[in-house]
Amino acid sequence: MAQDIKDLIIIGSGPAGYTAAIYASRANLSPVLFEGQVLGGQPGGQLMITTDVENYPGFPEGILGPELMTKFRKQAERFGTEILSQDVVKVDFKNQPFTLESSEGKTYQTKAVIIATGAAAKWLGLESEKKLQGHGVSACATCDGAFFRDKHVVVIGGGDSAMEEATFLSRFASQVTIVHRNETLRASQIMQDRAKKNPKINFILNAEVVEIKDVSQNKVTGVVLKDNAKNTTSELSCDGVFLAIGHTPNTKIFEGQVKLDKKGYIETTDGTKTNIEGIFASGDVVDHVYRQAITAAGTGCMAALDAERYLAQN
Repeated sequence: MAQDIKDLIIIGSGPAGYTAAIYASRANLSPVLFEGQVLGGQPGGQLMITTDVENYPGFPEGILGPELMTKFRKQAERFGTEILSQDVVKVDFKNQPFTLESSEGKTYQTKAVIIATGAAAKWLGLESEKKLQGHGVSACATCDGAFFRDKHVVVIGGGDSAMEEATFLSRFASQVTIVHRNETLRASQIMQDRAKKNPKINFILNAEVVEIKDVSQNKVTGVVLKDNAKNTTSELSCDGVFLAIGHTPNTKIFEGQVKLDKKGYIETTDGTKTNIEGIFASGDVVDHVYRQAITAAGTGCMAALDAERYLAQN
């Protein structure tokens, strides 16, 4: 019996994936969306571990991240998107129709694919860090900086993004402390100079955060620092902790299938087109600059429109 070939499969369920599904289903493409634990990521994307979202248009009072993603999901379902709570674990984009294998061992074939698997922030791996995510621990200064007005925050990292996050946070916080595990920063000289000239920013080098307090209070009250030179520990009081040690795009299963840049992000041209005709990519799996829900949703819309045109022409 011949397998049913789908018009469009969307891999990923954050703002990009759901927006692509809304547009594609309204265009009668009958999309199938895999929301699973996408490639080790979070169903619904990083907003599922975000508390208050105050910068998404249309919600003047703000909205909880998981609530916003629930609304995205319901809207996609309303227009007929078939949502599967599975992972895609293997793909074959070498031949048409494209073939995808799910975590349940099922095989799917499709004429077009939108990849929206996102990127995951790198974390320290502390239990306290995990428990306090959304309660003072964040990986996005642009998203959460305004909650720390007149507070003391710690930024962990030594690269350009750490300097950028610290500089941004200094608009709100009374004090920003950059903690970096090495004696020297990795950031470009211009970014270092900008941070060092900022009177609100100070540095603790050659030190690591080994614990974030205080889980029992369900809020950040400080960090435990290990001095790598002296092998001693000390406590630093603060009200928030921002991770700025990079992101990892969820692209492992696409290696050797679509063109990736040196950091592992999918390369696109002419909108959301990858190097393979019929395969499109959107959201944080492409974008390592802006990384916002609104920009991810925007590229999800673009990918759906690009896929619709591709399918119409073929």
